[in-house]
Amino acid sequence: MPCNSCNDNIFKRKLGRCRACMLQLTLLSIIGWPLWLYLYADSPTQVNAIALGLFCCAFSGLLMVHLMVKAGRLLKARQLRNLRRRPRPHSLQNNL
Repeated sequence: MPCNSCNDNIFKRKLGRCRACMLQLTLLSIIGWPLWLYLYADSPTQVNAIALGLFCCAFSGLLMVHLMVKAGRLLKARQLRNLRRRPRPHSLQNNL
């Protein structure tokens, strides 16, 4: 992967930050599911159908995890910004 976040060794730090990873997973999901539907929807018990279905589930699942973590980080950042903007009570300002 081309970004610096992907070169990190800690898995939790990679999730939701790497735009290249998320774009690749999106592209693979967009290509994989219609391909599975076109080729194997009528015979889903074939080995090839099962393999492609598992790959598509893995791509889509990892993309969903990326998006959920990204949304959680955005919400957390927004909450922190709101806490910083909130003025301190008058009694706390006098004690500083």
